[in-house]
Amino acid sequence: MIANIEKSATQIAKEVRSGDVSAAEIIEDTLAHVDSIDGTVGAYLTVLADVARAQAVRVDERVRNGERLPLAGVPLAVKDNMCLEGTRTTCGSKILERWIAPYTATAVARMLDAGAVAIGKANCDEFAMGSSCENSALGVTRNPYDLARVPGGSSGGSAAAVAAYEAAIGLGSDTGGSIREPGAFCNLIGFKPTYGRVSRYGLIAFASSLDQIGPLTRTVQDAALAYDAMAGFDVMDATSIDRPVEPTAGALRDDLRGLKIGIVREFDTKALGDDLDAIYSRAYRDLERLGAELIEVSLPTADYGVATYYLIAPAECSSNLARFDGVRYGLRVEADDVQTMYERTRAAGFGPEVKRRILIGTYALSSGYYDAYYVRAQKARTLIARDFERAFAQCDLIACPATSCAAFEFGAKSDPYSMYLMDYYTIPMALAGLPALSVPCGWCTPAGGSAPMPVGLQLCGPLFAEKLLLGAAHAYERATDHARSRKPMLESARA
Repeated sequence: MIANIEKSATQIAKEVRSGDVSAAEIIEDTLAHVDSIDGTVGAYLTVLADVARAQAVRVDERVRNGERLPLAGVPLAVKDNMCLEGTRTTCGSKILERWIAPYTATAVARMLDAGAVAIGKANCDEFAMGSSCENSALGVTRNPYDLARVPGGSSGGSAAAVAAYEAAIGLGSDTGGSIREPGAFCNLIGFKPTYGRVSRYGLIAFASSLDQIGPLTRTVQDAALAYDAMAGFDVMDATSIDRPVEPTAGALRDDLRGLKIGIVREFDTKALGDDLDAIYSRAYRDLERLGAELIEVSLPTADYGVATYYLIAPAECSSNLARFDGVRYGLRVEADDVQTMYERTRAAGFGPEVKRRILIGTYALSSGYYDAYYVRAQKARTLIARDFERAFAQCDLIACPATSCAAFEFGAKSDPYSMYLMDYYTIPMALAGLPALSVPCGWCTPAGGSAPMPVGLQLCGPLFAEKLLLGAAHAYERATDHARSRKPMLESARA
């Protein structure tokens, strides 16, 4: 018998709705597991035991009253850059370490309305700026498959929680790859919907034209279930798209017949080394075996993605984070005058990576440099989006690596340049606003490692192609079953 903590979100919801198990039982088992293991894994910054128990009781009442809740009793990890009323919401930063959210983010509220139960607020890179979760000022999160390695970022806490069975669904935010990369590193589905498909209201902004909320799950079916609960127009979000949402959870497919999948000429996997080249080559063959026709497509401007992103995102970060000044909310370091108070507050409250990006962004937006940097980056962004449009005129989906390596050891990429390059394969899709996901595609033993680590295949679709994208990922997942071939090192964590 599968333990409650290891059940998929789909299975939990089905059993709670049928009365085979109560939401209260699921949550008690989950909280006990969190209590036994999270001191080592470090997925959560705040565990909401009392809140979760109260929500579970309410879910059981709603089920008894005849409500058909698609996520009944499903344990949920909420990335700590999303507001949940009455809870500490920190963004992994000292500047918000004691801030209590006065309202709930729309995406979180929709998950709770569907019957999910919030277990806690998950750790993340400070203000979602990072690819490893090492930039959090408030805690260390470890990869459940090797505790000496990072879980990926910035949604590393949500990914670790789901991988270690401390939640069935994790909510993350993806600006340049921050759902897909931790998904790949932690053997999960990491799904970023089309920009504007899921409301950003209540998501503390990093880069407003890029940020998108999405799920981290152990199966594609669960990702579709979470997406269906969250997606849709929200009048509270000016970037929300008022367009009907196609349900996805009931439309997953078992093969890829009739699909054309593009393999990007510029993304040569041989440069990643023999192990990863073999894994991705096999993944492409598996797509073909499932009935897809593989064709070569070109994204000639994709190589400029990292440079483009690291002008646009820091510029928007510089603007968005100006609100954290010690006056309205968060940390305040007193001084004799206002200017000194600003300086001391921001110096004490922000970590090195956040300061670096604020400085880059402020420089790019400054007088005399705005046209040379920010405007040119926006033009490059348009060219990248047009390249995708031309590629999708030839194919239905694109397949490529999710990351350039498996999870690395803490401190292995301490220089900003090597860390920024971690986003190489995920940034172009983010700049174009496209839906994309990472699905487990194999295992490799990284340099210096003793245990094989998971690797993710990235699938990307045209705007609003979530139904097609999730359907294809489901077919690949079922046919290959890479995700269930190994379990995390939970016994080591307990020790």
